[in-house]
Amino acid sequence: PFIVINCSALTDTLLESELFGHVKGAFTDAVCETKGKFEIAGKGTLFLDEIGDISPNLQSKLLRVIETRDFMKVGGEKVLKTEACIIAATNQNLLALIDRSAFREDLYYRLKVVEINLPSLRERREDIPELVAYLLEKINNLLRKNVKKVPPQVVKILKENSWRGNVRELENALTRAVILAKGDVILEEN
Repeated sequence: PFIVINCSALTDTLLESELFGHVKGAFTDAVCETKGKFEIAGKGTLFLDEIGDISPNLQSKLLRVIETRDFMKVGGEKVLKTEACIIAATNQNLLALIDRSAFREDLYYRLKVVEINLPSLRERREDIPELVAYLLEKINNLLRKNVKKVPPQVVKILKENSWRGNVRELENALTRAVILAKGDVILEEN
């Protein structure tokens, strides 16, 4: 299994319960025992999105799981094992967070086995035509439209944009263009 969890979307206590699970009665709304993402992932992969947003307390618990490969459910007493591979992503500079004591250096080095640095879209404008093709297919399926043609002058405009919002901003701009397009071509005014 490939299990995704957005670390920035949940409060600390909820994120801990999501990651490790909880036993019945562990907290007010814990009416039954629940498996956590580590348990659900099994021998698969756990993708921790926005890892830079987790609290120091949860960072230490995550570090322990990575080092020992075991954990306990919230409110539990039984030690469970995990064989899940962990992939973490962030849009933040973790080294800067370490300098501000907002991210544990030891956790950083445990997570940094293989690092992939993805430059912002404005630093890789040559990717824009392929991203446009991919995103148009996705947007057309979602909106049940068939806007597939992008003239060279429109591609030029897209390549010249600063895209401060990266791929999400490009996707939103294309979604707007598809909605406004009268036919199957994205025009400059769209």
